[in-house]
Amino acid sequence: MVFDLEMIQKVYSDFSNKLDVVRDTLKRPLTLTEKILFSHLSNKEGVKDYKRATDYVDFAPDRVAMQDATAQMALLQLMNSGRSRVAVPSTVHCDHLIQAYKNAETDLDTARVTNQEVYDFLKSVSNKYGIGFWKPGAGIIHQVVLENYAFPGGMMIGTDSHTPNAGGLGMIAIGVGGADAVDVMAGLPWELKMPKIIGVKLTGKLSGWTAPKDVILKLAGILTVKGGTNAIIEYFGEGTETLSATGKGTICNMGAEVGATTSIFPFDEKSAEYLEATGRKEVAQEARKIVNCLTPDVEVVKNPEKYYDRVIEINLSELEPYINGPFTPDAAYPISEFADAVRKNSYPEEMEVGLIGSCTNSSYEDLTRSVSIVEQAKRDNLKIKSQLIINPGSEQVRYTAERDGVLSAFEEVGAVIMANACGPCIGQWRRTEEKSERDNSIVTSFNRNFAKRNDGNPNTHAFVASPELVSALTIAGSLTFNPLTDTLITEDGKKIKLEEPTGYEMPPKGYDVKDAGYQAPAENSENAPITVSPTSKRLQLLKPFDAWDGKDYQDLPLLIKVEGKCTTDHISMAGPWLRFRGHLDYISDNMLIGAVNTFNKETNKVLDPETKSYSTVPALARKYKAQGLGSIVVAEENYGEGSSREHAAMEPRHLNVKVILVKSFARIHETNLKKQGMLALTFVDKNDYDKVREDDKISVLGLTEFTVGKNFTVVLKHKDGTTDSFEVAHTYNEQQIDWFKAGSALNTMR
Repeated sequence: MVFDLEMIQKVYSDFSNKLDVVRDTLKRPLTLTEKILFSHLSNKEGVKDYKRATDYVDFAPDRVAMQDATAQMALLQLMNSGRSRVAVPSTVHCDHLIQAYKNAETDLDTARVTNQEVYDFLKSVSNKYGIGFWKPGAGIIHQVVLENYAFPGGMMIGTDSHTPNAGGLGMIAIGVGGADAVDVMAGLPWELKMPKIIGVKLTGKLSGWTAPKDVILKLAGILTVKGGTNAIIEYFGEGTETLSATGKGTICNMGAEVGATTSIFPFDEKSAEYLEATGRKEVAQEARKIVNCLTPDVEVVKNPEKYYDRVIEINLSELEPYINGPFTPDAAYPISEFADAVRKNSYPEEMEVGLIGSCTNSSYEDLTRSVSIVEQAKRDNLKIKSQLIINPGSEQVRYTAERDGVLSAFEEVGAVIMANACGPCIGQWRRTEEKSERDNSIVTSFNRNFAKRNDGNPNTHAFVASPELVSALTIAGSLTFNPLTDTLITEDGKKIKLEEPTGYEMPPKGYDVKDAGYQAPAENSENAPITVSPTSKRLQLLKPFDAWDGKDYQDLPLLIKVEGKCTTDHISMAGPWLRFRGHLDYISDNMLIGAVNTFNKETNKVLDPETKSYSTVPALARKYKAQGLGSIVVAEENYGEGSSREHAAMEPRHLNVKVILVKSFARIHETNLKKQGMLALTFVDKNDYDKVREDDKISVLGLTEFTVGKNFTVVLKHKDGTTDSFEVAHTYNEQQIDWFKAGSALNTMR
């Protein structure tokens, strides 16, 4: 089945003519990123040479995708938008709420029972508004999108930060919050700051133990977790043509870990072959007709420094396998240096669990290359030292891998096949019955490795690697094992060296599936009722946030001054809290409970200035709200990095936090704060962060003259009677200022 073929054909039929207008106006060669962005300008936007990282531009994406955890809040907002049907093709994917515990069948049955209320809600809203619904067990959103919806030259947004996975097929695919998705589903233009473009030139060809994952692991070490902020990473060069479509998806997927807006590869024959193999021959044929529109201009490739804001070159032939971590995805080590790093940093050397899967690495190619290593172990009488867990990416991948004997080969050595779902990658892992905070190490093929992310244990040292390397380290049971150089001892005492992994980019017998898990919306279902119980603990209808009162913020108490990394996992944890993603009041009890208070170096422990005792962060915020007081959060760099979850913005808004003042923001989170009517500010002088004291009263002056580019003044009233004042900056444009004044972006739609 080819979804939305008429829409794709329309995009392609207009593409060349649109680019002619762009070239006539800009009078220069175009990158691939520019071709897709300019061809998706909103109708009201004219073609001009927008200033990168400065100008806000309105776009018209082709489609929207939502996963079940974020879809709840997005659809609750859509219900308040006044729409009766979505304006663009949209889908909901049930992948985040399935906890990995026993095995696929048992866990899926449990999820259907425990999440029935949420699944029924998502299905009924999808049916009412014309949204495609992918049932629990159908697969992880980004793998399903790659198999069914991604198309070269298209533009989509998704309510998950790893939406850029579709860039592996040459699509501009951007992770957003639910309010952004509502805009597009409601037929409104979607706003984005025109991104910078980082060109990554790939030469050579991968071989041996090196995998596509190693490209982005190395790049993460170069760019760090914020080096791609407000930028699109565009891969080019002859090396791109040697990578499989799913391998390119892996690279684009994890571009989120460097803060990139998205990542993209040019269309080539590998793309066409994947489209054909996944039942989309018509799309491949149409794309081949406009191949020049789906690749950067020749002049750009010849002189990349003239057209990209930064150029990085990676020789695939010389690239080593990498392992990144722990606790941050940009701590990058080539395998040749990793054992020394483990010993130097006293990381727990025993590797307890290997996990293969997630939206980053769960393709047929990933599974076949990994199983080739496991099969060696069985053949050569090697004992598998660590636990091995597998999460296939989709029902199509699972069914095909089962047919071809891949899953049974894993199971024969003791691996557990979990559901086609996110599972441990997003904290949905019931690892043991015991609640422990002991030091231990795991290695995953996932994308993120923040503290507590996988199993809730802050002392689990999670390292990220390719599926192939995960398999090898699982066999060895040690972080210091290097399969390129080291040997292992068999059960009968022989020394052997693991052979290089082998596998298939796509199944030789083709993909197959009996029930992919898709449910189409019914026709003429606009009047179908949607019921949310007022006593539900999972769902809560939304009430509009109050509009700004027109006054400066005066004498706000400090809620928390955060020290160090503060990701969306720190602001709004996943794991067991996922069950409350549709209930704003309940989930607000996890607000900032993972953030470190700089004054006592503890989490979820902040000073109540009235009682002089310590309180949890949500409890203190609720107390201030009950007293009619707002509050302020102060933090450091790249605040809100990680997931696209807008709960990290909606929870503080719900608990009457007025201002988030930081050294710098991650892109998606800053937008989410603006969408919800929050005031997102940055220090002009980052040293002013040090002036904020625990019991300060904080004022933000100049709000009555809120205009584009005009800074505010912050005044700190210290308890000893002294004061400090300093400038703070914002990035609001006129439309975003209107959101603030109205109380939220959604309020302006009413």
